[in-house]
This record gives sequence, structure tokens and C-alpha cells, in this order.
Amino acid sequence: MNNTFKDLKYKIFQSGNPLFFYIGINTILFLVTAVIGVFSWLGGKGNNIYPLVRYYLGLPAEISLLPERFYTVFTYMFFHEGFLHFLFNMLGLFWFGSIFMNFLKSRQFHFVYIVGGLAGALFYVAGLNTFPVFKGNIGGATVIGSSAAVMAIITAAATLVPNYSMMLLFFGEVKIKWIAIVYFIIAFIGLSSINAGGNFAHIGGALLGFIYIKRLQSGSDWSKLFERKPKLKVVRNEKPVKKPEFKGGVSQQEIDAILDKISTSGYDKLTAAEKEKLFKASKD
Repeated sequence: MNNTFKDLKYKIFQSGNPLFFYIGINTILFLVTAVIGVFSWLGGKGNNIYPLVRYYLGLPAEISLLPERFYTVFTYMFFHEGFLHFLFNMLGLFWFGSIFMNFLKSRQFHFVYIVGGLAGALFYVAGLNTFPVFKGNIGGATVIGSSAAVMAIITAAATLVPNYSMMLLFFGEVKIKWIAIVYFIIAFIGLSSINAGGNFAHIGGALLGFIYIKRLQSGSDWSKLFERKPKLKVVRNEKPVKKPEFKGGVSQQEIDAILDKISTSGYDKLTAAEKEKLFKASKD
């Protein structure tokens, strides 16, 4: 068991693979909330953990609440309500995330996941506050789930390699572009359902994934915002100070001066002291 936990810890936090990281973080948070819910129910308080998660960590639709719950634009994309909600998101993330990582970098995965989730948050709030049909019905409305971020990864992978095929039960081999299109159509049709807000978030994530890959293919990589810049090292172009060398108790500087005098004036012009210094240096 100890080795198993070590392996899991390495894969999630130390392997550098963002696919394992996001699946791991989502799984840990899902299990923590689920366990707390079980103990709450056993204690006779009912399983009220999900309403609390939605209230404190879910993204509110009311714009007036955003200044005090600004952090929810990040937290909402890491929590799930119900096992199936969690399971299908993680399966989609694993299948399409694996394809994504076969062709792109970890930094690009991080960008698409996080910014896809942020785009989903923007579309959720904007959609519910823009269209008249939702007016008066957004009080207390919140959204949680990684669906927008996962949709960004799915659409990015399908845009990058549209003809890449997957084996699906009952359907056989299917190109992933058709899977992504079906996901998008379901989200669009779902705008008239009770989960309209969630589907706005799905569409936002999908559009981010699509636009990112199109920009990448045209030579613009937005994920460079996440690139670590190397620290600049100041190098001083200074000549090293040459320490004086001594030969026979005479410094190299003195010897050079005496030799210069010989070359210009001749040996006969040296003083007795200079001749003695030169003699001592020659003996060393």
C-alpha cells in the first residue's frame, strides 16, 4: 500500500504529466467531499455537503456576488456533484487528454484546461445575464464541474487531429471530430434545458479549445504566457586583476619595466640597482 501511494503521489504531483495532475486533483477533491458527505449523513445531519460546495466554491451567476467570490472562477472547475458527473468528465479528460499529449506540450495542456475553464465561467455568467429568458431566474444559481475545461481539451484535440479515430461501443471506429461536434450540438440544444448555465460553460470551453488550436496552427501560441522565463544572470565584462608575480624577490612588473628600458636605451643605461634586480630574477 505504501508503494501504491508513492506511485500515485509521483504520477500526480511529480511526473510533470498534466493529464495525471488534473485527473488526480479532481479525484482527490471528489473523494474528500464524498467522504465528508457520508459522515455527515451518518451523523444524522443529512448529506448537505454539495449545497455547501455549490454555495462557497461554485461559480455564482449573479454578477453582484462575483467581487466577494472572485476565486470561484477557478474553484468551480475542480468540484463535481454526483459520481456520474465526475466519472464522465474524467473519462473524457483521459481519452482526449491522452491524444492531446501525444502531439502537444504540457504547458499547452495547462493553458487549454485552465483558460478553457475560465472561458466557460465567462460564458456561463454572460449567457445567464444577457438573454431575457433567464432574467429573474438566476438568483442563487451556481455551476460546478470541470466540464468546460474538459470540453476545451476535447475540442482542441479534435481540431488538431480531426481524423484521429477512437473505438466506441456500439459504433466502432469513429473520428474524433464527429465526437466533438456531437458534444457541441448537445450543449447547444441543452441551452433550452434546466442546465442552460452548464451548457453555456461547455460552449465557452469548446470555443476556447477550437480558437486556441487555430491560432496555434497559424503560428501564435497563447500558452507561452505560461512559459517560465529563465532568470537573467548579470555577467560583468571585467578583466581579471593580474596578481604580481615575484621572481627572486622582484615583481614581474619591475622586470617588464627593466626589459623595456633595455629595448629602448640598451643594457648600459641601467642603474646598478636595476642590473641587480635583473640578475636576481634571472637566477630564479
